[in-house]
Amino acid sequence: MASLRGNSRRNSRRLKNEINVVPYIDVMLVLLVIFMVTAPMITPGLIDLPSVGQASEVPAAPIEVQIDKEGQLSIRLREGEAQFHAISPDNLLNEVSSLAINQNPVVIAADGEVPYASVMEIMDQLRSNGFTRLGFLVNQDPSQ
Repeated sequence: MASLRGNSRRNSRRLKNEINVVPYIDVMLVLLVIFMVTAPMITPGLIDLPSVGQASEVPAAPIEVQIDKEGQLSIRLREGEAQFHAISPDNLLNEVSSLAINQNPVVIAADGEVPYASVMEIMDQLRSNGFTRLGFLVNQDPSQ
């Protein structure tokens, strides 16, 4: 009998020096699911933008460059009843420079049928010559 007892003691379980990671994986998966569910519910920071009525007045009247369907350029300073006068594409920078006294912004009003490349050429020409306050004039009436 003694031999049976000695044999059973030799086969008894030995302590393992390993960490069982299965419970940690389960916890991590539960946390992942919680974060995936709650992340879309978090509201982003809201910015209180001023409405048009509260915005400050433009300090300088913008210069409007108009491009019609045929690609003809016209220019005017948008104050009062100023009228457009036709200019050549080569003379665009001289005309804009003569009107831009107080760092006036420049807005481009192009017809919808004007190719995009033509508008971007004019915008690039103005930007490369120091006019950084550029914009596009759009029709705000959705019915047209």
